[in-house]
Amino acid sequence: MKKIIQDLSLLEMEELTLALGEKKFRAKQLYEGIMQGKTIDGITSLSKAFKERLKEEYENEPIKIKETFYSADGTEKFLFEFADGNLVEGVLMKYKYGYTQCVSTQVGCRMGCKFCASTLNGLIRNLTAGEILSQILIVNALHKKDIKDGAGKDGRAVTNVVLMGSGEPLDNYAETVKFLKLLTAEDGIRISARNVSLSTCGIVPKMYQLADEGFPVNLTVSLHATDDVTRAKVMPVAKAYKIQEILKACDHYFKKTGRRYYFEYTLIAGENCDEEHAQGLIELLKGKPCHVNLIRLNEVKERELKSTDDKSAYRFLGMLEKGGLSATLRRQIGVDIGGACGQLRASYIEKKEKYE
Repeated sequence: MKKIIQDLSLLEMEELTLALGEKKFRAKQLYEGIMQGKTIDGITSLSKAFKERLKEEYENEPIKIKETFYSADGTEKFLFEFADGNLVEGVLMKYKYGYTQCVSTQVGCRMGCKFCASTLNGLIRNLTAGEILSQILIVNALHKKDIKDGAGKDGRAVTNVVLMGSGEPLDNYAETVKFLKLLTAEDGIRISARNVSLSTCGIVPKMYQLADEGFPVNLTVSLHATDDVTRAKVMPVAKAYKIQEILKACDHYFKKTGRRYYFEYTLIAGENCDEEHAQGLIELLKGKPCHVNLIRLNEVKERELKSTDDKSAYRFLGMLEKGGLSATLRRQIGVDIGGACGQLRASYIEKKEKYE
């Protein structure tokens, strides 16, 4: 596979352009075209000769939308194909304040969380920063007609980004951080770090490292239990990093960024949503600068875990609020297209056969 030109910053494109014997201003034309989601061939302001030289080293089209699925609630799920044929899924959620896109950071995942479909086939490979960014660039281009007050600004439809697709962002740390730099660059699509949420299963050393990077993203930690033994049943990473270690890393993140942190807590019937679990969560988190996002389990057919009913979910939420915790029960969106939390999967062989 060739290199991905979306991996490059404007400065790096300037260096590349000069090295290829072109004028410096051509780099800006190249960069602006790429930020608009265009292929190299699609940038009409560049000469054919320059584009041919670029394509000798860089992929003309590093990402394609293989298929789009539409939910009754307006959510869209995309099947993205990269230049090497690997596939990931992504989700676009539409709100009054703008569009939020859920992106993937890896092809597959090696974390092995029992409630998540993305980890079923293990980790295939890491995505580069440019491949992560390309998921947003291609969706921006697809929805350029929607760029208007309330649905987008500054030439982009996507206003918020969540790193909650397939993969563990902190397991692909270097490329994730590079992606954040490209995403927030003043000369790029300029999505504020405050409009970015990064979800992690709790890789403690990388949480400290991220805190020191200077990106005030919304750090979201998958908790799903109030003690290490219960958590290890559904999250193998709990064997390496204890809850108390995670809480210390979160406190460090708050001190460095001034941003409160979030915990995702998936409600699993018979496992973690009884009164004793609510009290345990209150004791664990009360007084901390955090918010709890409760998620109804989106069942995965290959797993035996079952979702709790709505009545029990709201009862659990009420107990947390009564105990003084800031908490919400996340609205279920995109369930009918397999685009809800935990549903993005890695059925690549099956999907490839469908299209071949």
